[in-house]
Parts: sequence; structure tokens; C-alpha cells
Amino acid sequence: MNNKLIAHLSDPVKAKLIMEIHEQERATTGQLASVFSQIPQATLYRHMKKMLSDGIIKIVDEVPVRGTVEKVYALGFDFNENNKTIMETNDGEAYFQMAALYMLGILGEFKEYAEQESVDLSGDGTGFSHVPVYATTDELVEALEQIREVLQPLMSNSYEEGRKLRNLCIITTPPKNVKE
Repeated sequence: MNNKLIAHLSDPVKAKLIMEIHEQERATTGQLASVFSQIPQATLYRHMKKMLSDGIIKIVDEVPVRGTVEKVYALGFDFNENNKTIMETNDGEAYFQMAALYMLGILGEFKEYAEQESVDLSGDGTGFSHVPVYATTDELVEALEQIREVLQPLMSNSYEEGRKLRNLCIITTPPKNVKE
């Protein structure tokens, strides 16, 4: 997975755009604007231009619409192929790089939040915790699947008054060789 992709995925707005394009397979800025009406049009176009120049998305078609041409975008990479390559090559360095950039993206969100004029730690629902568990790989996979099922309705939500865009980050650390 390349650094540019990880950087884009660490931004919650760009991540939502990438996920929507992934789900739809093809999307125009007009379609994205209707799904994410809370994103200012200038911001949407700026994000799309940057993702296009970084190869995160690509133009797959151009459709004439009322005297202009609307570009149709698709992903410029394959999520599964990137992960598969890291797993098949057992590339620990690439895996560490991916984890470090992921963490930096999360830290960036906390930094931006903490630098606001006023924060409402409990009211904004922000926080972090960790829970040490003993589990087999199968037990861990089953628990993560259950968490995904619980989160699925939230992942389908669109913007409305009172809803704020958040990233829920679940990190599974490498196993430790500890016996207690």
C-alpha cells in the first residue's frame, strides 16, 4: 500500500469519498455531492483533484451533460490486491509503514480537534481505550465480524443535522508471547 493512499485514507472526508466510489464502482462529483451534501463543493473538487493527481482515483468515462462534460471516476487501485501483496510477500516493513501512517492519521485528527477554541470531550463522544484479551485467531476473527455487524448501520448513515463525521478505529496489535 503506497504512502499517498494511506494519507488519503487517514483523512475522514477523503476516506468517505474513496469508500463511496469503491461501493458504487463508478461515481461522478455530482453523485458524490448529493451523497455528501455537507462537504462544500470547492472542498469536494479540491479533494477529487488531489486524489486524481495522486492516482487514488482515475477517470473512466466522460458523459455530456447540458453542454458540459461530467467525468466519471473509479478507484485507481485495488484494495484487496494491495493487502494481498503485503500478506503474500510477508513484507513486515511495508506492514509497519502502513501501521505507522495509519496511526499518524489518527493522531492528526486528535491534534486538529485538540487545537479547537473549545472542545467538549464527553459531549463530542471522542475517546480511546484498549482491552487486552487472550484469544485464538478464530475467536478474534469472530469478534471482529460481530463488531462489523454492529457498526454496519452507522456505516450506512448519511449526513443530517446533528450527525458528525467520525472515524471508529479498531486496531488489533500483533500477539505477544506472554503466558499468565
